[in-house]
Amino acid sequence: MSLAFLVFLVAWVVGLAATFMPVLPATLIIFLGALAATLLDGFQLWPDLPFLLTFAALTVLISLVDNLASAWGARRYGGSRQAVWGALLGGLVGIFVPFGLLLGPLVGALLAELLLVGKSVPDALRSAWGTLVGLLTGLAAKLVLHLLMGGYALWRLWNSVPGG
Repeated sequence: MSLAFLVFLVAWVVGLAATFMPVLPATLIIFLGALAATLLDGFQLWPDLPFLLTFAALTVLISLVDNLASAWGARRYGGSRQAVWGALLGGLVGIFVPFGLLLGPLVGALLAELLLVGKSVPDALRSAWGTLVGLLTGLAAKLVLHLLMGGYALWRLWNSVPGG
């Protein structure tokens, strides 16, 4: 097992954990781990440059997926832009509360709809639910993509070790 493999493995595990914490750039952590591992492994123009460019594109795509899923859920169920922001803030606060990563976005979106937008309770509940559905959909998509990215990078690094 090479140093490059271990560096990426640590970055990937940290990135996977960060997937569930809205304040940490999980995908960027994984990308930076891949970059560091590639450099430690002795960067070669081919095949390393296409690999890194693909990972950079995936990093941007995953960021878009996360944001689009939240917006889709909010809009699909009649939520406002304030509900999306409320859900994000609720998720941040929820990091410090048991079950907060699930309840935080729901409560944040609900409060935003009630207090900032002035929706009725049933409409605010529907919007908050949609925002939560969108956030969870985005989270699931990010997790799957992070697992695939990491699995591929580890396989690639493992196979670059002589006799590996």
